Amino acid sequence: MSTAALAVSEAPDGRRVLALSGTLDAETIPVVWRDALRAVTEAPTRPVVVDAAGVEYCDGAGIALLVDLLRQPRQAPVEVANLNPSFDALLKQFDPHDLDHDLDPEVARRPAIEELGRTTAIMWRDMRTQIEFVGQATAALASAIRHPTTIRWRDVWVVCERVGADALPIVALISFLFGLILSFQSAVPMRQYGAEVFVADLIGLGMVREMGTLLTAIILAGRSGAAFAAEIGTMRVNQEIDALTTMGIDPVRFLVTTRVIAAVLMTPLLSLFAMLIGMLGGAFTMLSFGIPFVTFVKEVESAVSFTDFMSGWVKSFVFAIAIAGIGCLRGLQTSAGASAVGDSTTRAVVSGLVLIVIIDGVFAVLYFFLDV
Repeated sequence: MSTAALAVSEAPDGRRVLALSGTLDAETIPVVWRDALRAVTEAPTRPVVVDAAGVEYCDGAGIALLVDLLRQPRQAPVEVANLNPSFDALLKQFDPHDLDHDLDPEVARRPAIEELGRTTAIMWRDMRTQIEFVGQATAALASAIRHPTTIRWRDVWVVCERVGADALPIVALISFLFGLILSFQSAVPMRQYGAEVFVADLIGLGMVREMGTLLTAIILAGRSGAAFAAEIGTMRVNQEIDALTTMGIDPVRFLVTTRVIAAVLMTPLLSLFAMLIGMLGGAFTMLSFGIPFVTFVKEVESAVSFTDFMSGWVKSFVFAIAIAGIGCLRGLQTSAGASAVGDSTTRAVVSGLVLIVIIDGVFAVLYFFLDV
């Protein structure tokens, strides 16, 4: 077994000598650390020499022992002598005096008003950056529409498959369950008044005007928006974005445009699918309340107009641009570090959801003044 030994002696010139020998690693140094530290602190006015000529092996734990001896507050110096050059190279990487103070001090707290102002300013700048980037992505999309030959259509179809076809199961599940639950929760109290047939009107108008598009946008923000941020963020960390810039290729037009086009093509179709599946879930619930499927369909046809459909469906195009734009923006903003991609993905989802709610509120006010 490896062992470590310490011998304390007094030199003729008055120096105290600490002779270390054997193996200095995590298993052996507890035996000698306490005695060595006591020998150094007991004579604060006498020079101390740590003689490491007998040290056969020394790892990070042994270096920690030597650094701890060197950093002790004393009037006389402590020096390490006869240390193997390879071990000495490890020791020289550390400055014992740097350990006398906190290397990562806590940042002083600012007044609450100042913190509130700083947070508000950061949020305002971030929101302005989001809006600017969405506008930039829209301009790139318009340019791509004017010059369709510049679009990498093969990449667009690949992204369309991931955004659209692969999202059908989750959109169908959420929409069906939402229509099922909403119709059930509405039919129970309305049955007391014999008006459960009007639940079909509620489900039809709710899914067509609002919830079909909104549910689809929320799902895509957590699914596709996060995927866009992770993909482009990984490219940023791997310096692939810098390589595109060096070659004179605009990352927005090369990476963002294809994803925005795919989102604009797929989101309206998914929204239409969500509307139909949501109403189908409501129809299944109404069957349990004695309302035939044909009656449900006729009631929805009488309640929902083409204007209602368009007022909800138009929002899906705006949601698509916002979701894809924010996801790509967070990916391009990815910094270096192990957690950078995860942070960008989280910010993409949160920013996308917030922007969806804001856009939906703007449409609600706009439709109110337009009497739609």
